[in-house]
Amino acid sequence: MSAIDITPAVEVTPAATTRLRLTVRGRRVLAALAAIPVVAVLGIVILGGGSALASRSGASHVSFQTVTVQTGDTLWGIAQEVAPQSDPRDVVDAIVRLNALNAVTLTPGQRIAIPAEYGGK
Repeated sequence: MSAIDITPAVEVTPAATTRLRLTVRGRRVLAALAAIPVVAVLGIVILGGGSALASRSGASHVSFQTVTVQTGDTLWGIAQEVAPQSDPRDVVDAIVRLNALNAVTLTPGQRIAIPAEYGGK
């Protein structure tokens, strides 16, 4: 005869899976690694993008018509004279900006540049 040994059944449980846990330091390192390409691209765009604006290769010579102010002339009157088809308010504003005038009063003999869009050559 043979002997049979009976043992109680053993439950087999699957191995517990471990979750990836990031510490505060690990999150900072991961964020820094993700930010490096973004910073590199922005640096290239900022440093390389301004070179096209600073070059004078595409610049053209622009000449302006100038008007010598006579006694009794006003910016409004000059604007109506040089650009009768345009709104005088826009022309006055463009003249003030172009000549960097602090006030709208003119002195006789003063030379005023007229924007090219309103009568420049």
